[in-house]
Amino acid sequence: MKDQKGSESLMFGKSSLLPQEEVLEVGKRQKKLIIGIPKESKKDENRVALTPEAVGLLVDQGHEVNVESKAGSDASYTDTDYSEYGGFIVDSRKEIFSADIILKIAPLTLGEIEQLKGNQVIISSLHAINQTEAYFRQLMQKKVTSIAFENLKDKFDCYPVVRSMSEIAGITSILIASEYLSNVHKGKGVMLGGITGITPAEVVILGAGTAAEYAARAAIGLGAVVKIFDNSIYKLRRLQNFVGQRLHTSIFHPRVLEKTLKSADVVIGAVHLIGRGPRFYITEEMVKGMKKGSVIVDISIDQGGVVETSETKSHNDPVFTKHGVVHYCVSNIPSRVARTASIALSNVFAPILLNIGNSGGIKTLLKEDKGLRKGVYIYNGILTNSYIGNHFGILSKDIDLLLAAF
Repeated sequence: MKDQKGSESLMFGKSSLLPQEEVLEVGKRQKKLIIGIPKESKKDENRVALTPEAVGLLVDQGHEVNVESKAGSDASYTDTDYSEYGGFIVDSRKEIFSADIILKIAPLTLGEIEQLKGNQVIISSLHAINQTEAYFRQLMQKKVTSIAFENLKDKFDCYPVVRSMSEIAGITSILIASEYLSNVHKGKGVMLGGITGITPAEVVILGAGTAAEYAARAAIGLGAVVKIFDNSIYKLRRLQNFVGQRLHTSIFHPRVLEKTLKSADVVIGAVHLIGRGPRFYITEEMVKGMKKGSVIVDISIDQGGVVETSETKSHNDPVFTKHGVVHYCVSNIPSRVARTASIALSNVFAPILLNIGNSGGIKTLLKEDKGLRKGVYIYNGILTNSYIGNHFGILSKDIDLLLAAF
């Protein structure tokens, strides 16, 4: 009660400094949101879209947050954690999917789309290459506004969700490699790093983006020798500057890469493959030449992988050995550290939801926020993503024109 009064006095203090017209406009724009957080049904998806603390922030601003029972259990959040911050624990999925805004990690299934009441806002991942024409047409029939969070941009023109998940994947990939080099997982008993008098382990990283950067930081922190390959000299130079230490860098010369792989203890595949080629930077012949007991962690497996011998695996069965080399090829590495990943996602989603409420609704905020518009692929039942439209033969329209018309 004390906090609520303090909050009210603070708001009153701010409002009293505004001209009366602006105070009325602020009050007019504020809109109460009903937000639904479903429990994830996709295998290996352990993250939850909002933490209890984020739910508390939204509730304090007058919004209603319905959380499906056990939605946060895989990220070590209990129903009680959410209820203590003002969230409503709901057992009915129908009630969850009738909220004004549905916030989810994995894309909705066709069955979940059927449960929508229509004219809602859906915020989730999209994974467009894995969807079907029926998926988009069914969403369009529900007259929803769908936002793919992997396409969201911030005011610095960066992709906040992609970047935070890539940071987690990069660091975690090195920890995974360290596990499978050790005797605990029947590895060859090598410590990833180096100590006095012993040659340090060698880590080869393919790619020079965010995941590669954080993998390099983690490996260097452990004392390993790090070698990075990418086709962009600019990215390699930028990574060199970001890390702040001298790295072994090279563009993708097949012979240079093949020679480097022969002495590598760990290989991290972290190349962004969509719309690019070749798909396999490491051939099966190159894998055959690697040291027995070395480890490959193919972060890019969700895009097909950068290693010819990679095969998609799950968290329950994450590795296989081929040509004496251990392969870890799980497509959703951040879900392995679900609580950390959930906090990172919640840090992005909570401000967006608050802004939607403060703006008086999604339409107004989309007009004001160019970065949020980047994530929209369906607006009021109309497809706005030309890539999807061209791929499935569905008519698409420019969202800027639609916003001007509505």
